[in-house]
Amino acid sequence: MTSKHVAVLMGGLSAERDVSLRSGEACAKALEAEGFKVTRVDVDRRVAETLAILRPDVAFNALHGRFGEDGIMQGILEMLRIPYTHSGVLASALAMRKDRAKDILHAAGVPVAKGLTVDRLIAAKNHVLPPPYVVKPVSEGSSFGVIIVRKDQAHPPQELTRNDWAFGDQVLVESFIGGRELTCAVIGDKAYAVIEILAADGGWYDYDAKYAPGGSIHVLPANLKENIYQNVQELALVAHRALGCRGVSRTDFRFDDSPGGTGELVVLEVNSQPGMTETSLVPEIAAYGGLSFGELVRWMVEDASCDR
Repeated sequence: MTSKHVAVLMGGLSAERDVSLRSGEACAKALEAEGFKVTRVDVDRRVAETLAILRPDVAFNALHGRFGEDGIMQGILEMLRIPYTHSGVLASALAMRKDRAKDILHAAGVPVAKGLTVDRLIAAKNHVLPPPYVVKPVSEGSSFGVIIVRKDQAHPPQELTRNDWAFGDQVLVESFIGGRELTCAVIGDKAYAVIEILAADGGWYDYDAKYAPGGSIHVLPANLKENIYQNVQELALVAHRALGCRGVSRTDFRFDDSPGGTGELVVLEVNSQPGMTETSLVPEIAAYGGLSFGELVRWMVEDASCDR
C-alpha cells in the first residue's frame, strides 16, 4: 500500500512565520517517522501553483497568523480540492477575528471579557475603558501586538501610534481579567486535559514565555476544583463547536480565584490552529491523554477533509 503524500505548509507571510517554521518542521519529521511521504512547502504567494503541481493527498496546515489560519489558505485548498487539517474556511476566519469570535461565543453562552473594537489611534488618544485593560490586534496570534494597560497608567498606550505598527488598524480593547492562565485542547470531539501556564519570570504569558525553552511552567493537570476543571473542559468544547471548528483547537481562559478576586472564568480566545512546536501546549496535552506526537499528527492527517 502506497503511503499518503502529505504537504506540510509552513513559514508563510505573517508575523508568526518563525513559529510556523518550527511547528512545520516538527510535524514533518513526525509524519516521516509515521511512514508518510512528506513535502515541506514554505508558503509564498505562489502556493496555489506549487500545490497544483505537487497534488498531495493531504495538506498539513502548520501555518500561523494571517494568510494561514484566517480562512485564506483554507479557501485555496478548497478550490484545489486538497483535504487539509484543522478547521475550514468559515471557522478559521471567525476564530482568527477575535472580536467576531467573541460575539459568537457570547451568543452560545460562553463567558467572555467585556470589550470593544476601535481604531488604534482612538485607543491611543484616550482610555476607551477604565484601566486596567488589554489592547490586542483583532487578527494576530502568539501575543504579537498585545499591550497591557495597568491600573495606575495615566495615559493610553502610545505604541499604537508608531509608524511601524504592523498589526492592523483595528484593535480589541478588553477589561483585564486577573488570575490564572488556563488552556484546554479539543481533539476531534473530545475535550482533553486542562493546563495552567505560568511565565517562568513571574510576568505575563508573552511571546518569549510561549516559545523560549524554559520560558513558561506548565502545570498538567491544572490544580483546580473538580467542578471548575470540568467547566473549563465543557466550555472549550462548546467554544469549539460554536465556531464550527474541526480537528484540533485550543481554548485559552483566565480564572480569577485569587483572594478577593471576582471568581470569573472567561474565555480569552479559541485558537483553531494551535502551535505544534517542542514547547507547544497541544502536543503536551495530547501526550498526557495517551496520544504520542506521532499518533497525534497521524490522526490529524487521517481526519483531514474539505468543507465542500
